[in-house]
Amino acid sequence: MVIMQAGIFRDYWGDFSENAWSVHVHYLTGTVWYFYLIIQPYFATHGQLARHRTNGIIGMFLAGAVCLTALSMMHRDIVSAERSATMREQFGPFEPWFFMGVAAVEIPMMLAFGFAVLKSIIHRKQLENHSWWLISTVFIIMMPALGRGIQIVHVGMQAKNWPNVEIMPSLYFTEGLIIAMLLFFAWKYEKLKHPATWLAVAVNVFNLFLEPIGRSESVQLFLKALIKG
Repeated sequence: MVIMQAGIFRDYWGDFSENAWSVHVHYLTGTVWYFYLIIQPYFATHGQLARHRTNGIIGMFLAGAVCLTALSMMHRDIVSAERSATMREQFGPFEPWFFMGVAAVEIPMMLAFGFAVLKSIIHRKQLENHSWWLISTVFIIMMPALGRGIQIVHVGMQAKNWPNVEIMPSLYFTEGLIIAMLLFFAWKYEKLKHPATWLAVAVNVFNLFLEPIGRSESVQLFLKALIKG
């Protein structure tokens, strides 16, 4: 929760009043989802199972909101790609391929998130399975928030070279950090071989290919045809 909030803090609160409604809704649902993953284990282990089950039903509704609001924001990536193509001085190193890549990796990211939540429902009577499928969602959807924060710092450190700034190293560092945290906790809780662990690893490894995916003309045409405002 702290790492995710630290990552998104400046990007979200820095231009709070200028953000679209979909951004606010997604931020709030994502934040509440992380909060739920903190309070639900507390209820389950402190004799409040009835409250845990009730909140679990609400949580499934919340998970759907996280997933759908993330997908609803993809049109903003397409618009940003179009604007960056015509406003090169303003966007600097952030070329159209970057925003196309962001939109492309968000699709498998949110599909994996939804799959993990569904598996947690299926295995709700198997404590460790249920728990780890839900915990894996933390690492599946962490990249956009943490990546923005690290990218802001990284780009700021290269400000004197603007617009000739390398933007991908910050993504690689972010993914390395997320995978390291994921594998550490999987090791700690003896879940290195759990399918949820490898689903989260696969999503984050896929994110490393954001640049070649975003540069692909086929991917760009597909996204423009699929995502309409």
